[in-house]
Amino acid sequence: MALDTIIQVEEVSIFQKQNLVLANISIAIDKGEFVYLVGKTGSGKSSLLKTLYADLPLTQGKATIAGFNLGTIRRKEVPFLRRKLGIVFQDFQLLTDRTVNDNLYFVLKATGWKDKAKMQERMQSVLDKVGLSSKGVKMPHQLSGGEQQRVAIARALLNDPEVILADEPTGNLDPETSEGIISLLLDISKNGRAVLIATHDMMMFQKFPSRTIRCEQGKIIDSKVLA
Repeated sequence: MALDTIIQVEEVSIFQKQNLVLANISIAIDKGEFVYLVGKTGSGKSSLLKTLYADLPLTQGKATIAGFNLGTIRRKEVPFLRRKLGIVFQDFQLLTDRTVNDNLYFVLKATGWKDKAKMQERMQSVLDKVGLSSKGVKMPHQLSGGEQQRVAIARALLNDPEVILADEPTGNLDPETSEGIISLLLDISKNGRAVLIATHDMMMFQKFPSRTIRCEQGKIIDSKVLA
């Protein structure tokens, strides 16, 4: 495994219940890479992401992400793995009954932060990064969809993750807002984080061309390998 490789998947087969979704796939993604994961609904994109963040158990093949072996990871180690990953979903998953700051505070507290001043500083720093410096006091419903997704990205950045996994992060957003979100994720990858983004938004590949891994008929086609 190369020094810069942060995700290594070797001869992995992924199952949903008893169904084989992806067969015998191998991928290597380096730090700082921005990679699209594409394919039709049901082609295995989400299953691959779920395997990477240890929501689906790895039963066949070998895979490591951010220094964790997904084949041998124990349930109690999963929270430590997820601190090294920033996970962004299509539906934001914000706590609607509390402010943006309180959403971020909740995650910091849950992941073991204790020092209030440092927590405050970290929250402000991630909001600045996603262009929402002054929105911490707002409730989620007072924000647009694009702003809510930026909050979700800020939340994903709180523990300075090594990898961002984004599952259809622009699925509920209009084209202009989507562009802003992809551009933001691209900037994040330039700081040395690997970003893997599942999407079927063809406009984005044209606007921000990058390496593409396609899930198709149980296999993957990797533009890096084809190049």
